[in-house]
Amino acid sequence: MHAQNHLDRTFACSWRAERLERPPLIAPARQHVYPLAVEEVERGALLAQIYPDAAQPFLATFALGFQSPTLPHGLWSCPNPDELCAAAGGYVYIVNTRQPERWQQITYRPVTTILPHAQQRLLIFVGFHSLCAWGASGLAWETARLSWEGLRITDVQADTLTGFGWEMQTDTEIAFTVDLRTGRHTGGAFSTAPDATR
Repeated sequence: MHAQNHLDRTFACSWRAERLERPPLIAPARQHVYPLAVEEVERGALLAQIYPDAAQPFLATFALGFQSPTLPHGLWSCPNPDELCAAAGGYVYIVNTRQPERWQQITYRPVTTILPHAQQRLLIFVGFHSLCAWGASGLAWETARLSWEGLRITDVQADTLTGFGWEMQTDTEIAFTVDLRTGRHTGGAFSTAPDATR
């Protein structure tokens, strides 16, 4: 079983979803595959029947990123009640359930952790080098690079997130703090290197 293999409803949503272990015997009229052009999409893919409140239901197939059981795999509500977040082996997709042809994929390959933050109304996505946050209007912010390889999140408060990033030259972890309102950070490992660029 993958990490975070569940349906998270931190935010109110205008849809319901049913996870499927295999495609239905009778294919529904509306079917969407994410991304559109991918080989062997069904091998390990996340399947879900989506029932929007104000639109026709549809079958969604989300291509698997990686087989690792530690990566996020499941469905999340979003700050925008019409949007759904799906993670399949660390590949993360945001879909407008009213218009399923409108979707985006989070650029991190993979996303290692998904952190819903109700107070700031954000879905926070953790990658190997930086963080980004998805709000009601789309991408809210993205941090500068915080680590040479790998982030460890230690705490999330009302306005701040804290963690550690790995510094290559000294092989040590260096603490950082991110302002969840803006995505700006202090500390972090990557910017300590003499030749680092943002």
